[in-house]
Amino acid sequence: METYVECMVKKKANGLMSALKVLLIGIAVITGLLGFMGLIVFLIIAVVAGVGAYFVSLNANLEYEYLYVDKQLTVDKIMARTRRKKVETFDLERMEILAPIKSWHLDDYKNRQLKVVDYSSGVEQQPDIRYSMIYNGEKRVIFEPNAEMVAAIKSIAPRKVFTD
Repeated sequence: METYVECMVKKKANGLMSALKVLLIGIAVITGLLGFMGLIVFLIIAVVAGVGAYFVSLNANLEYEYLYVDKQLTVDKIMARTRRKKVETFDLERMEILAPIKSWHLDDYKNRQLKVVDYSSGVEQQPDIRYSMIYNGEKRVIFEPNAEMVAAIKSIAPRKVFTD
């Protein structure tokens, strides 16, 4: 029997990205008006700033979709609700441990030099609902699965998944 669970998490808006977007739009408008007065250099700057504002706005409005199907967890990044990009796929046979981010079960892994990837909302809630997964001895993956997804993963690896 194949298990299928999906979960969406909206990443908290980054204030710096929003400010950069507003700045680039302002530069595009001002230099665009100067460009229409006959100065080609300003028109080129306006186009570059407009393109920059587009790409900044894509990355300022992010959502992550977690998809668990048959012992695999796939993470997709959805940018501005228009573009989807597959970020990473995890084979859960290679998972060492999955526990809440503040769990004492992760104490043995605190001093390891692991690459940290964060696919969560970036918000520490009370209680904190983020989970940390140690993957293949080389990576710490932070994400926010729902209870159904945690239960599905626990059903295939009951000794590796903790809910504290």
